[in-house]
Amino acid sequence: MALNVSESPITMSEVKIGRKKEKCENCTKQCNKKQSDESINSLQEKGVASGEVRESTSVQQVLLSACLSCDGCISEDEGQRISKQNLDEINHVLALNKKCDTSKHKILVVSVCPQSVPFFAVKFQLDVSAAAQKLCGFLKSVGVHYVFDTTIAASFSILESQKEFIQRYRRKHHDANAMPMFTSSCPGWIRYAERVLGSLVTPHICTARSPQQIMGSLVKNFFAKQQKLTPEQVFHVVVAPCFDKKLEAVRDEFYNSILESRDVDCVLTSGEILHLMEQSKVTVEEVDSAPLDHVIGEVSDSGLTRHEGRGSEGFLEHIFKHAAKEIFGLDMQDIVYKTLRNRDFQEVALERDGETLLQFAAVYGFRNIQTLVHRMRKGKVPYQLIEVLSCPGGCLSGRGQAEGEGGRPDRTLVQQMEEHYSNLPVRLPETNPEVQRLYQDWLDGHDSPHAQQSLHTQYKDHTHLPAHITNPDIQW
Repeated sequence: MALNVSESPITMSEVKIGRKKEKCENCTKQCNKKQSDESINSLQEKGVASGEVRESTSVQQVLLSACLSCDGCISEDEGQRISKQNLDEINHVLALNKKCDTSKHKILVVSVCPQSVPFFAVKFQLDVSAAAQKLCGFLKSVGVHYVFDTTIAASFSILESQKEFIQRYRRKHHDANAMPMFTSSCPGWIRYAERVLGSLVTPHICTARSPQQIMGSLVKNFFAKQQKLTPEQVFHVVVAPCFDKKLEAVRDEFYNSILESRDVDCVLTSGEILHLMEQSKVTVEEVDSAPLDHVIGEVSDSGLTRHEGRGSEGFLEHIFKHAAKEIFGLDMQDIVYKTLRNRDFQEVALERDGETLLQFAAVYGFRNIQTLVHRMRKGKVPYQLIEVLSCPGGCLSGRGQAEGEGGRPDRTLVQQMEEHYSNLPVRLPETNPEVQRLYQDWLDGHDSPHAQQSLHTQYKDHTHLPAHITNPDIQW
């Protein structure tokens, strides 16, 4: 069976070039393509209601979900760093590893996000576990040394988010910034919160690092030491469904200036990896299957698992059940979602004797995020926790693997990926012995300074407006 892709994979550079002349109405205030106030007002009047904006000189639509793709809010330095995150970079490392100068050799580690594996399952026409082994086999055939699944990093992120939520809930009466708590795993949302919303939102963002960056810390810190390597001797690649993960990888706080090493050296989308396979001119049948590796060596249970939720790590569901048990002593087996505006704006509630004890919301896509922000400005947000993702439909719908014609998600592909993902068995992070062992062997305990440094970060207000801008809010 040959590897075929219905559409050519889109690289970050192609995204930037292709949209160079577009005006994205939800860029940050630092956007060097920002329109005049008159143009913005015109866009508000003509395009906001439908969630789409048409440039006056073009018939191409700019979707709200394309916030970062126009590159308008990316600095020159960031642009240079992101431009290196492509297939040329991994090919460069592979080429160096074939040369005689061993001082330039790198141990090549690839970490695959669980939301990317269903993409390969659909393309390979295999179940998720078989597709993961084929992907692992291919990567090792081209020179990758280790292939990990980032589900273990997501377990850390979920557990730390659960703990932080309890802490915030218990200080809510004397800390105005404690509630609501926003999840922090989506880099598109974080970028928007820091650059546009600022202090309205940033104090409310959970400090737990995203699964990607926890995996980076785990690989460059614990795993490198296990292999008797320095962090700079390891080249760490993450396979993700979303272009925005490239931008997250180059954040300043994830760079060790002393060691001159990043936690994640390169992010490639699922589509880019499939393109690499096409370049190699191999078929799925020709690729040998290989089991995924584990950061602490061989383990008895090597099967893929997932977390609860709709294909985006399930932060809401895990934190909801944990809070119900920890705060109110209630065991929640099933969670019932109530759809509000649409499928991407839903809420769940914990009730007892007619009283609402907890109320959480899942808000996906920039149109729904804007609705949430407007309510927050008016003080009409009843939620204690909000899971926010910039992609409508969640992480499985990331533009790096699900983009179809016209920039819209390929709904058939997304549906197939959702079916594959939902077939994976659910495993609670609390019950994973590998996670508990790493808390001790890697982090010196759950509440140690090392755990705080490796699993958490801070999000800041970066809304520095030019002097001539008088309105601090971007309205759509």
